[in-house]
Amino acid sequence: MLQQTRVETVIPYFQRWLERFPTIPALASATQQDVLAAWEGLGYYSRARNLHRAAQLIVARYRGELPRDLQALRGLPGIGRYTAAAIASIAFGMDEPTLDGNIRRVLARLYDVRIPARSTEGDALLWELAAASLPRGKAGDFNQALMDLGAAICTPRQPDCDHCPLAEQCAAYALGVQEQRPVLPVRVATPHYTVTAAVIQRDGRLLIAQRPTEGLLGGLWEFPGGKLQNGEDLATCLKREICEELGVEIEVGGQIGVYRHAYTHFRVTLHAFGCALKAGEPQNLEHTALAWVPVPDLQNFPMGKLDRLIAKQLSGEPC
Repeated sequence: MLQQTRVETVIPYFQRWLERFPTIPALASATQQDVLAAWEGLGYYSRARNLHRAAQLIVARYRGELPRDLQALRGLPGIGRYTAAAIASIAFGMDEPTLDGNIRRVLARLYDVRIPARSTEGDALLWELAAASLPRGKAGDFNQALMDLGAAICTPRQPDCDHCPLAEQCAAYALGVQEQRPVLPVRVATPHYTVTAAVIQRDGRLLIAQRPTEGLLGGLWEFPGGKLQNGEDLATCLKREICEELGVEIEVGGQIGVYRHAYTHFRVTLHAFGCALKAGEPQNLEHTALAWVPVPDLQNFPMGKLDRLIAKQLSGEPC
């Protein structure tokens, strides 16, 4: 949960998660929809799907016990080099260095690393420095200490160098370039997309669709629609998308709302419209499943942030 999410956001999710899935077998036996529902609001839903699959593999291969082997850990879904080393050192006391964002920043400043930290060369160098710095027999404490140092003192902006226990050893601080480390890649403009969503109602129920398991927001439910193309207005876009996704014609009614959200690599402005079926019966052409749901039951279906905002507005809840 702490990958790409702040600690203060994670804590209540973590507590609820452990209440719902107190053991690896409990998580393994849950449905993906239960897992996604418990994760809703944290984003990066592939993490939840990977965690679920990893639990199932741990039950199948390791009798429900997390393996105490670095390569076995790396063989589990969602566990890469950093996570495997963090588990090995912190949970099992193994002498393994690790690199999260905080440790990268601390080491880049401590050793004045002048190449981009996320480049292939920079990544290799930082792993070497992490390994060379590691005190044998205390890897778990050391790795956690560097994480905490980066989170509390050696922060991305305005690091508190006056209170840093490593200030006298820090090469970047000695040169006065600590805020220029780590070296970051050149920023590119963040793409912005305009998308539409259809709130199709029939007999007091709304049509929602489940996104394919893999990919962005995989396994979550949404109000169908899609991205505006060049030369289209919003209504034309929505009619085309619904025809492509559901094989039906719709009549686009009034706008329900406009919703905005920033993902990691792009931003979205979503326009939702009330719609009615004009011709045809919805077919499952691009989604995993379709469902006609009464408004009060929308809360039982895990959704991404934008679709949840629509659902809350339709339910009369504060957004």
